[in-house]
Amino acid sequence: MTLPNRVYMIRHGRASAGWDTALDPDLDDLGRAQSQDVADQLQPLQLSNIITSPLSRCQQTAEPLAHMWNVLPRVCTEVSEIPSPHGVAMSDRIVWLRNAMQGTWSDLGQDYVSYRDQITDFVRNIKTDTVIFSHFIAINAVVGGVLGDDRLVILSLDNCSVTIFERDATGNLSLVQGGHEADTLIR
Repeated sequence: MTLPNRVYMIRHGRASAGWDTALDPDLDDLGRAQSQDVADQLQPLQLSNIITSPLSRCQQTAEPLAHMWNVLPRVCTEVSEIPSPHGVAMSDRIVWLRNAMQGTWSDLGQDYVSYRDQITDFVRNIKTDTVIFSHFIAINAVVGGVLGDDRLVILSLDNCSVTIFERDATGNLSLVQGGHEADTLIR
């Protein structure tokens, strides 16, 4: 009998710049401290599989845990940030995102429904206990995909919060625990 496996999705630490001012900001000092704190929290798991979004803030959040476990994280575009629409200026990205966050994936159209479904399928197909460092909307996409909830934002996930999913032997994915929520600042 195959035991269920768990996927721990961690939202990256606080970034040094906003989504409307930098394409790929690093972590700020608080973000680096948050990364160390979540690494300390997860250290007892001693897993051998870490996945991270290609963006710097996720890779930097993964570094302390990867160092503790002596694991080289696998960079996967499948757990990347939600893309802004083509033609939206950098300065308008945060306005677009805040408006999108009030609605549903269906409101945004098929490309965004596909984004939600692809990230959910990616997580569903992970067959070993894994830690994934990703993004606010990406983690919410998986939560919504698992729960059958079309809203973009289901959980107001704080930086470095841990959301836990479980995959059973037949491939069914369930939400075990939502990450810590806060009045999060989307920057």
